[in-house]
Amino acid sequence: MSEQLLRIRLARPEDAPAVATLIRRVVRRWVLPDQPRKAGQAFLLRITTRFLREKIVEGQRFYLGYLGDVLVGVSGMRDDCHLVHFFVSTRYQGRGISRRLWQRTMRDAVRRAGTRRFTLNATRCGVPIYLRFGFRATGPEQISHNGLRVTPMKMILPATRGKRA
Repeated sequence: MSEQLLRIRLARPEDAPAVATLIRRVVRRWVLPDQPRKAGQAFLLRITTRFLREKIVEGQRFYLGYLGDVLVGVSGMRDDCHLVHFFVSTRYQGRGISRRLWQRTMRDAVRRAGTRRFTLNATRCGVPIYLRFGFRATGPEQISHNGLRVTPMKMILPATRGKRA
C-alpha cells in the first residue's frame, strides 16, 4: 500500500453514520474489555448516529481523518477545550494518525478560542497515547458520572509571548 496523505476536515451532519460506526467498532475492541459491562453497554447506546448528528448540529466540533475515501479517525472536542471522543480505526493504528489528528484538533482550538488548557477522561487503553501527546493524569482512575472507568487528564500549553513594540 502506498503512503496516502491524511486529510482532516470538520464533520457535517451527514457524516454521523460513518462516525458512529467507527467509534462503535473501536470501543468494542479496545474500550469495553476494561469497563464494567453495564456502563459499557450504556456507552454504546449513547454513540448512535442520531446522538452524534445532534452534537454536530449543536456545534460540537468533530474532526474526521481520511486516507483516500476511508474514514480512519475521529476527534470530538467540546467547548474548544475538552476532548470527548478520540478514536483511530484499529487497522490504521500505529501510523501517526492519532498524533496528526490531535495536533489539528488542538491547533484549531488554540486558534478559535485561545485555548491553553485541554482536558479529557481517558480509558485505560487511551492513557499511554495521551501521555505521549503531553497530557498528564490529574488524579487516579475513577468511575465517571456515566459509570466508565477513566483517568482524568489535562494538558497546559506554555504561554505565548506577545510581540514587543
